[in-house]
This record gives sequence, C-alpha cells and structure tokens, in this order.
Amino acid sequence: MTETTAQQDPTPQRPAHTDDPEYAANLRRATLASSVGSALEYFDFALYGLSSALIFNTLFFSDLDPAMGVVAAFASFGVGFAARPLGGLFFGTIGDRIGRKWVLVVTILLMGGATTLIGLLPTYEQIGIWAPVLLTVLRLAQGFGAGAEQAGATVLMAEYSPVRRRGFFSSLPFIGIQLGTLLAAVVFTFLSSLPEDVFLGWAWRVPFLLSFVLILVALFIRMRLRETPTFVELEKHEQVAERPIREIFTKGFPGVVVGIGLRMAENGGSYMFQNLALAFVAGTFIANPVDRGVATWGVTIGSLIGMGTIPLTGHLSDRFGRRAVYRFGAVFMLLYAFPAWWLLSQGDPATVVVVIALGIGIAVNTMLGPQCAMLPEMFGNRHRYLGVAMAREISAVLGGGLAGVLGAYLLATSGGNWLLPAIYMATLALISTASTFLVPETRGRDLLRLEDAVNVSTDEGHDRDADLPVATAAR
Repeated sequence: MTETTAQQDPTPQRPAHTDDPEYAANLRRATLASSVGSALEYFDFALYGLSSALIFNTLFFSDLDPAMGVVAAFASFGVGFAARPLGGLFFGTIGDRIGRKWVLVVTILLMGGATTLIGLLPTYEQIGIWAPVLLTVLRLAQGFGAGAEQAGATVLMAEYSPVRRRGFFSSLPFIGIQLGTLLAAVVFTFLSSLPEDVFLGWAWRVPFLLSFVLILVALFIRMRLRETPTFVELEKHEQVAERPIREIFTKGFPGVVVGIGLRMAENGGSYMFQNLALAFVAGTFIANPVDRGVATWGVTIGSLIGMGTIPLTGHLSDRFGRRAVYRFGAVFMLLYAFPAWWLLSQGDPATVVVVIALGIGIAVNTMLGPQCAMLPEMFGNRHRYLGVAMAREISAVLGGGLAGVLGAYLLATSGGNWLLPAIYMATLALISTASTFLVPETRGRDLLRLEDAVNVSTDEGHDRDADLPVATAAR
C-alpha cells in the first residue's frame, strides 16, 4: 500500500463501546488529568494577572510612577504570552511525534516549577533591577510550559470523548480553568485583606508557593494515564507525521488562522475582565477607585458562573452545533463591551462585581464551552496537537498578551478613558464573530481523518459516523 493510500484509508479498528469498563476508567483518568492541569495553569496565570494588576508595580517596579508601574507589570505579564507560541511549537511537535502523555508530564513540571520560584523571588527594594529581570525570566519559563499544556488537555479529552457527547465531555476539564481562577481569586482576596505591610511583605508569596502541591497531584495522575486511542491508531498504521511543523505551516495553516480568529474574543476578553478591569477600577484611572478586595469578587463569582456555563454550552454544542453556540458568545461580548466598560468607569463597587462576573461567566465562557471540542475537530490526526497549540498560543499573544499591556497603556495615556478598552474588546469580538463563518460545522467529526476541516466542504466536515454509539473521539 502506498503512503498516499494509507493516509486516505487508515482502516482503523472500532474502539471500545461506552459501557466498556476499561474505556470508562481511561476516560475518568483523562478527565482528571486534564482538569488538574487546567486548574494549575489558570491558577498560575490568574495569580500572576491579579498580582500584575494590583501589587507587582509596587514590589518589582517601584522606581516608576504608579500608572507606568502598572504598564510595566502588565508588560512582564505579556512576556509570558510571547513564549507560549514557542512552547506550543516545541512541545506540539513532540506531542504529534511521540504522543500526548509525556508532553503533559513535562509541561506541568516546567509551568508549575516556574510559578513556585516566583514566590521565592526578592523584590526591587532588595536587589534592584535584578528583581524584575528574574521575574521576567520565570514568566518566560511559565509561558513556555503553558504553551502546550492547555492544547494537550484539549486534544487529550477530545480524542477520548464519546462522539455524540464530545462537546460536553471535552468541556469538563475546563471547569479546572474556573477552579484555578477561583482559587487564585479567593486566596488573593483573603490575602489582600491583611494589613498592607504583611501582604506586601510575605503573604503575597503564599499562593505562588502553593503551586508545588498542585504539581505533585498532577504528576501522580498523569503518570497513570494511557495514550489516546487516535494516536495509537496513527502508530499502528505508521502514519505518525515525521515533520509536523512542515505540515502545519502548509496543509494546516488555514486552520491555524481560523483558530486564532475564533479565540481572540474568548482569550482577550478573559484577560481584560480578569486583569485590566481590576487595574482600571482599583487604580488611579477613575475618580472613585474600588477596593481591590471587593473588585476581585467579580472574578470569583464569574468563575463560579463559568463552572456551569462551560459544560452547559459544551452540551448545547452537541445538540445545535459548535458554530451556533460559539457565535452567540462572540456576539454577546460585542454587545456587552460598551455598556460594561462605561459601568466600570462609574466606580460603584456592586456594579463592578456584577459587570466582571457576567463578562467572565457568560461572555467569555459561552465561547470556551464549544471551543474545547471545536479546535481539535478542526485539525487532522497527524498534526492535531501542533495545530491546536499554534491556534491557541498565537491567539494568546495577540489577544490575551496584548490585552493587559496595550489596555493599560491606552488607559494611562488617555487619562482613564473607558471608551478605548471598550473599542478594543468590541474589535476582538468582531474578529471572533467573523471567524465562525470561515469554518464548517465540526460537530461529530471523525478524529481519525487526516485532512483539516477547513480544507473540506461543510457537508464533509460532519462525521458520517456521528450517530454511532462508539466510545472514543476517534470515530
């Protein structure tokens, strides 16, 4: 059989049915492994983002005036996003060549280890310019590991999930995102209520050091995980890509571009509500600043709402399609952007909490739910890990990475004009809305297929076997 024929006709064996005890056990392990990793990643990133918004300007950039100190703190936050595409490219290539499991073991060590070390850093007052330099280096390491962590969790769950409920099952680990964000917000809210000298003296270090515990838990779970069924099929038929980078920048490039567009509103909007909004209402940008402890309650409540909206919208995408649900979330954010930022500018504490909570819980997470299955379904089996990683991490730079530093700069140079971040958020939402028209419906797509969804017609994008009661995402 020629290589071309083999790629077109993988002749896979039927995977186990949903009532197979071994399959059920592997699905539980995959869900737990992905959830703990997601929780750790977003605990780390939410913690760093909250610190950038509220205290890092004082601890590591104290030689600057307060407004520009916030800009510098968000710049260090954005540096981590610059490292994420490199991490995604490096680890995504390995994930498509040797499998998903071991990449997830390495990335959790790198990402969590860097976060733990941040909790041990001396401040600017103690070692001067070396403090922000070391902070930036660790942020780069954190971003490099995170560049493949979430992509790996996304691919892992999509490839393990039952076809007809792939949207729901793929979204379950992303409750870990909300748990991680929630944990960071709760811990930060509690610590920020301590006396200023205690909080800025040693208490801020505690949540960073807690990452070490999550690393141990994640490692224990992931070492017991088995490789995904779809990658096993690739190995069985000797179809593993030898040069996944070349494939992704030729055959897979259209899918990467569409994936980037889809994530601009979800990722950028998330960091704008979690971080930039807090810096806006608790800093010097408005006449009546809100207490930072009160403002973080918006993130806390939004994360709680997201624990319901993510699996709900994942389930709805199984019934009504990925595109329809995703488009609803993007349009909601578009309509929400201007009233949200105007209300934030008023400085009313209760309103601030509600606006941030709805922004995170509804606007952002309505897109995240269907995205968990949609991105893996967009890419062929030979370069799926790398494709998802590139789409996620390049969008993380363009959406999330720029959201903080560019938003803070716009606010600082405009005297806190709320209209500028509103326009920025609406632009991100428009890009994501337009992107939903550029991809065919992927619900139920056969994940053993080697071609990308954007390279076939809309009808071909839907799996002919979607209604069969099979247990894995492979068929």
